[in-house]
Amino acid sequence: MLFIGAITIPAVISLQQVPQLGNTAEEIISILRLAQNQTLASEGDSQYGIYFNTSLSPHQYIIFKGSSYSLRDSSYDKTYILPSTLEFYAINTGANNEVVFDKLTGATGNSGNISLRLKEDASKTKIIYITSSGVINYTAPSVPQDSRLKDSRHINFNYSRVINTANENLILTFNETIIKTIPLSQNLNNGQFSWQGTYAINGIDQVLAIHTLRLNFPDTQFSLFRDARFNNTSLKIQLSGDNTGTLAEYSANGQITNYYSIYVNNFAWQ
Repeated sequence: MLFIGAITIPAVISLQQVPQLGNTAEEIISILRLAQNQTLASEGDSQYGIYFNTSLSPHQYIIFKGSSYSLRDSSYDKTYILPSTLEFYAINTGANNEVVFDKLTGATGNSGNISLRLKEDASKTKIIYITSSGVINYTAPSVPQDSRLKDSRHINFNYSRVINTANENLILTFNETIIKTIPLSQNLNNGQFSWQGTYAINGIDQVLAIHTLRLNFPDTQFSLFRDARFNNTSLKIQLSGDNTGTLAEYSANGQITNYYSIYVNNFAWQ
């Protein structure tokens, strides 16, 4: 009986720790959703995110205020420490082990998964999935995310030139003739450009939102929102400091999009 009891002790320990694994995974999901909700509510006029730190033992995750962990306001950090029986064994959300949410939509550019397991029984795992649209749960996407229906309402692209945010403007040209200018310096929040507005063009409101997901770090990623239901004129978007071409162009119905700046790359419907 003693022999039998001895070989079953690890199994008993594993069974005792499984609820802790599930409870910790639920807490991580809850904190991810908290960061998402704080971002959507624009608390402190900021984005929020979670950073997963696997360089310390036990592993930790930190809710932070800012567009990235490296650019955060550290006075708002709140650290959660994993139980000593658990560990992150894979963080697949990009190179920086973080998930940051978009202020307008709650979406994220850090889609992927967070994998958690028992140290003493690596077969006992929990995997948390984060989709690009901001859904957070245990369900793996049934199809690759880039197979989803995409359209021109939301466009992301990278921009390789360093932007002079103190002096440059965004220039919007509607219907080839009507020009509106947006100073970058007047629309900076926590190190990111963020603007949304409505212009009446020929008596019809045109509704737009333009912001950055990163800005001069070292390049820039722009995110544009133009819904064809609320826009009916052609549009060109340029930076005043870039004479090589447009950042983005839309046909009146939004079905045709293009760009001509040599600094734009990875231009894609979302």
